[in-house]
Amino acid sequence: MKIGGIETFLVPPRWLFVRVETVDGACGWGEASLEGHAEAVDGAFAAIRDRFVGHDARRIEDIWQIAYRGGFYRGGPVLMSALSGFDQALWDLKGRALGVPAWELMGGRVRDRIRAYAWIGGDRPNEIADAARVRKEQGFSAVKMNATGELDWIGTPRLFDEVVERVRAAQALGMDVGLDFHGRVHRPMAKQLAKVLEPLGLLFIEEPLLSENPEGLADIAALVSTPIALGERLYSRWDFKPFFERGAVDIIQPDLSHAGGISECRRIAAMAETYDVAVAPHCPLGPLALAACLQLAANAPNVAIQEMSLGIHYNVGHDLLEFITDPEVLTPVDGYLPIPHGPGLGVEIDEAKVREVAKAGHAWRNPIWRQHDGSFAEW
Repeated sequence: MKIGGIETFLVPPRWLFVRVETVDGACGWGEASLEGHAEAVDGAFAAIRDRFVGHDARRIEDIWQIAYRGGFYRGGPVLMSALSGFDQALWDLKGRALGVPAWELMGGRVRDRIRAYAWIGGDRPNEIADAARVRKEQGFSAVKMNATGELDWIGTPRLFDEVVERVRAAQALGMDVGLDFHGRVHRPMAKQLAKVLEPLGLLFIEEPLLSENPEGLADIAALVSTPIALGERLYSRWDFKPFFERGAVDIIQPDLSHAGGISECRRIAAMAETYDVAVAPHCPLGPLALAACLQLAANAPNVAIQEMSLGIHYNVGHDLLEFITDPEVLTPVDGYLPIPHGPGLGVEIDEAKVREVAKAGHAWRNPIWRQHDGSFAEW
């Protein structure tokens, strides 16, 4: 099973698909999406092609080690996203060759389905209530939303009244709520906001501070009982290590398209288990990324809930299920996603449609925000 070719496809709205084909025509698919930087990841595949065309596709761990360590410089969002999509495609390829799901190759499944949550948005409580009602009708029992827009470095708790009202609007419909600070709240305000939110009984608060500040995150973890979640901007087990050691996190959110694919995220989940930390993989991405997450959910006992991008506000023009021929596989039932039983990642890609839309590609960029005084604000 020597690798004969590695293709990449810029798939709108903001995804990067990877297709690996062997010299005898077998293929596997993965997703290397890095929101806002797809072109950079696409460029990183030049080195992957140079090194791995002709390599035995079955030797997934050998390939991972060479791809990670063999270029001298390692880690970071671009290189790790490229490796992630490549790794997913190799698991898909091997599972298809053997006629089994990837989770079967990892020791079998520990569950039949995994609870899922979807995004909602809105600037006012009535908008949140309407959005939460739609998710409830779709069968979800949990939602996530952004805590705030841009915030100055300092302020008073009255700024948080609207945040509390929006959370309560979703909870009034019986929804469990996770609140994403998105790393846009600085430490003086984050401490106050976390304390104000504590009585609401949230599923978690996500990225209350940027992961660049593990000391501050440990302080917030000691300040409130609300579970702290983070991890979408961490790219390897070594990046997660200091957060485990400091006791700064209760739920980790590795992204299987950023953090080394299935191979590395299995190891990260195992590390988390030793610290009694739950896993809730980050996935506001496409169908291949979600399918890879479900392989991990099948196999890792501490995966607790799964994010999915169905109907998310970023999916302009194309939605989660458009590029697969079997959308039921990734369709939630009663708020849960079933574990796929098909070979490899368990989804079938509409290759003709992918190739067609990739002709135009995309150039997705996140917005740039500014404070009232004109200074830069975290998005």
